[in-house]
Amino acid sequence: MGEKKGLFSRLKESLAKTKKGFIEKVEILLKSSGKIDEDLFEELEEILIQGDVGVNTTLELIDNLREEAKRRKLTDSEQLLDLLKEKIKEMLGTESAGLNFSAQPPTVVLVVGVNGVGKTTSIAKLAYKYKNEGKKVLLAAGDTFRAAAIEQLTSWANKLDIPIIKTKQGHDSSAVAYDTICSAIARNIDNVII
Repeated sequence: MGEKKGLFSRLKESLAKTKKGFIEKVEILLKSSGKIDEDLFEELEEILIQGDVGVNTTLELIDNLREEAKRRKLTDSEQLLDLLKEKIKEMLGTESAGLNFSAQPPTVVLVVGVNGVGKTTSIAKLAYKYKNEGKKVLLAAGDTFRAAAIEQLTSWANKLDIPIIKTKQGHDSSAVAYDTICSAIARNIDNVII
């Protein structure tokens, strides 16, 4: 079988569709800056925040990098790349928390992300998994903004023979979510994916 992919490799693949992804920006910064100084940490912090790592997580990560770089007496910015990978792995941990399913159905999974990261495909994979586990699944086409989003999810729902609640493009996505949850309760659905 293939070798397990590293965190940065997986992140890089998932961001490959963007013109200049967050990982590429980090690598360019760390490989071209030369020395490790406060300006480097500030630029790295900005890239991480822009990459939706989150403010608190970014600040913790930068503080950890500063301390560890100082402790290890690192001087070259390129040395920070491996250290950054190490610190991210530490923060993420190795155990998967999994999903907590509601004792009183339905369990609702809300899938959120920027365009082009694979939300629709991930929803289809989750729906397929839950259906194969014997759960009753209901999908909600909550992305009423993006052109073809409703059609794409509907196509997956049809292929998987899973019901879907939808509306027209441009309509209120919160109404779709509400209607889906009401329908799931009435139909005794186990899992709702919005």
